Amino acid sequence: MEDNNAKAYWSATLGLLTKVLVIWAVVSYGAGILFAPALNAIHLGGYPLGFWFAQQGSIYIFIALIFWYAKKMKDIDRKFGMQED
Repeated sequence: MEDNNAKAYWSATLGLLTKVLVIWAVVSYGAGILFAPALNAIHLGGYPLGFWFAQQGSIYIFIALIFWYAKKMKDIDRKFGMQED
């Protein structure tokens, strides 16, 4: 049974990591480069949104992503009995 628990834990961890990497790629490459022309039609603080994402927005998203990852990883650890108290 312990082997199944380890496999489930690793599967949940890889699933979370995949989600984080997809969000990271979409925000960094997508919003900053690919979708920039479309986002530039919207202005935030007087600057085009595509420029804002390339310069500042992606950093805010990455910081939020770090905290979200830590919380979700703590939930996964608790679910599988791997938490550090």
